[in-house]
Amino acid sequence: MFEGLRKPVELIVIVVTLLSYGCPIQAIVHAFGLDERTVAQWRDRAGAHCQKVHQELVEQGNLALVHIQADEIRVKGCKMIAWMGLAMRVSTRLWLGGVVQFSRDRSLADRLMSQVRGCAVCLRPLLVLTDGWNAYPGSIRRAFREKVKRTKGVGRACLQVWPELHIGTVIKRTEKKRVVEITRRMAHGLLSQAEQLLRASQGGSVLKTAFIERLNGTFRQRLASLTRKSRHAAHRLRALETGLYLIGCTYNFCVVHHELSTASHRGSACTPAMAAGLSDHVWSLWELLSYRITPAIVSRPHLGVNRREENGHASKLSQSRPLPIVPGFAYERGLYAQPPFNGVLPRCIAARHQKLFFALVTLIGCLDQIRKGREQGHHLFFDASWRGRNRRCIEHRSTLLDRGFRWSGSEGKGSIGIQAIHRTARSQR
Repeated sequence: MFEGLRKPVELIVIVVTLLSYGCPIQAIVHAFGLDERTVAQWRDRAGAHCQKVHQELVEQGNLALVHIQADEIRVKGCKMIAWMGLAMRVSTRLWLGGVVQFSRDRSLADRLMSQVRGCAVCLRPLLVLTDGWNAYPGSIRRAFREKVKRTKGVGRACLQVWPELHIGTVIKRTEKKRVVEITRRMAHGLLSQAEQLLRASQGGSVLKTAFIERLNGTFRQRLASLTRKSRHAAHRLRALETGLYLIGCTYNFCVVHHELSTASHRGSACTPAMAAGLSDHVWSLWELLSYRITPAIVSRPHLGVNRREENGHASKLSQSRPLPIVPGFAYERGLYAQPPFNGVLPRCIAARHQKLFFALVTLIGCLDQIRKGREQGHHLFFDASWRGRNRRCIEHRSTLLDRGFRWSGSEGKGSIGIQAIHRTARSQR
């Protein structure tokens, strides 16, 4: 999160804290004298970092959800209308994920339920409560199903919905902005088992969506661009998405939940992440922004090797097993054993590997020429440049022997490196 930023870390943490509590960007600009684009960039970087934290800690398939609720928010932006889908776990008030897009269609429900599926333990009793939108039941069935092989022998496995999945819908009819009628019905499963799951999750005795509606109010309060009437509406969909993850992660890890802290639940300061077993303390915002994400393990491409058979009549291409690219510090700590190298390169090399190989050969040849020139007492002249954000550059000409520098200024475009080798001259001694 803080890599490459020149401002003090304390200032960045203060600004992101204000953003996570609903302070508009314009107020931060006037209070701290920052540029509006700088504050927006910090918000986007913090939101992208929080999205990675959420994927690493929450979306790991280790949560017995039991009872979840889902709903969507209509967002009025600048010359656009967007929809934001949210889902939460009722027993721990944990925010499970959210999606943002322009249309309120089947893809919105599918993306939201796929995120919820990534958090859930497979084949556990589950109750899902939503509003009356008819896209939810089908999306929930598609998300919570597994492959089952019903016939013996060769054939495809069919997708079967979880046997203990229950879907309930709560439809509210309003007149003059007041609720006058509530219709509760089961779209999938049994009502008796759904009531048992309600009692197990402390979600009440009847089907309702009060918890997700309360979470919607929290997001509208803490994300300035979600307020219904404002002069700081969102202009880009990306800003809504990064703000969504920033608010969601701070809600899960950094904000003490009042209901969870009462004697009926924990009895002390508790966050949704602590109630779900994802953390053992209340995180600070600096701790959240400085959390280090585990690098993803990328498989190397298959390298084929030509091997002659013993009789010498035929040859076949055998592919080696892909090995994970492991950082060097993992070898030093003894987490992985370094593979042995027999000193023989494979014959069949990919095109990109060939380019890298020839580049290395060329570089080795240039270094060898430089070594020979130094042995003969030659000077090596070159031009190097450095260009920063202010579009200024400093060029100097130096020698490898006497370390002499001559400086001059010029304009640049933002690169660094050796531009050209002018000549090699005999040193005057």
